[in-house]
Amino acid sequence: MAFEQEKEVAVAAATAAAIVCEKVRATMVPEAIEKKDKSPVTVADFGAQAVVCKALMESFPTDPVVGEEDAAELKAPEMVERLKQVTSYVQEVIPEASPDEVTRWIDHGNGAVANRYWTLDPIDGTKGFLRKDQYAVALAMVADGEIKVGVLACPALTLELKGGSATGILFVAVRGEGATMQAIDGGTPETIKVTSSEDKAHFRFVESVESGHGDQSLQSAIAQAAGVTTESMRMDSQAKYGAVASGNAVLYLRLPSPKYPGYQEKIWDHAAGVIVVEEAGGRVTDMYGETLDFSKADRLSTTGVVVSNGEIHDKVLAALKAAG
Repeated sequence: MAFEQEKEVAVAAATAAAIVCEKVRATMVPEAIEKKDKSPVTVADFGAQAVVCKALMESFPTDPVVGEEDAAELKAPEMVERLKQVTSYVQEVIPEASPDEVTRWIDHGNGAVANRYWTLDPIDGTKGFLRKDQYAVALAMVADGEIKVGVLACPALTLELKGGSATGILFVAVRGEGATMQAIDGGTPETIKVTSSEDKAHFRFVESVESGHGDQSLQSAIAQAAGVTTESMRMDSQAKYGAVASGNAVLYLRLPSPKYPGYQEKIWDHAAGVIVVEEAGGRVTDMYGETLDFSKADRLSTTGVVVSNGEIHDKVLAALKAAG
């Protein structure tokens, strides 16, 4: 099968990163460090990026990694205790890790978009992580401008599997081979498909918890225009892509927030989720029906994101066009 090694490495890396994140959540109150863009970043972000980048460096040394974090702040003299803290959590899954190695692994994620590269959000949904809610370790590999492999580790997400309800879900997709989900702690992969619009119990839409992440009033109006009349499900992170891919919702809207005109979506916030939904039979475009372009830069040039079960996609785009 194509990209079998990439899939195996990505699954193992994302699972290990999730273990680090859950250890942090269980044993410390994650104190936020203020990054320049004011979003909180935690010990878990740094630890997760270190773990994933080490795995990618060893297995695919020539592949650049475009990650969200860098270790510049951690290297500052006043951050020595914080770096020790990060290192201790990384040692939960890599016992021999040293502080110098941890910063080197994190900085391996400072690569640039290339013909073949990986993109990583070590904790997508940091605010959800901080409030003990949804977050995801999101990892994807892009080659020739197309997402080929995607893994979403969602440690707090509870879904129904064949063996019953499970908390902690791993979504995996390889281009042309479909998408699966399984319990993150080693369950059996189950093929997933988006649900039909006839499935009234799941004919609902998902959006971000944070109001600043989208235009919630427009999103609600567009969903209603597409026939979705139930209240939205709000959750942090690319777990929303997982909800659509697994048939638990039919639509995810992320339309530009009036608070942030000109905001550009980051590739690591979408790449893994996009392939999981597409391989489950769904559709992902911008709000004008254009394909998201992961071939050029770490920011998407398109506007807004529309994720659906496919059946209602054109109706949603038409509603957006009418809303002008």
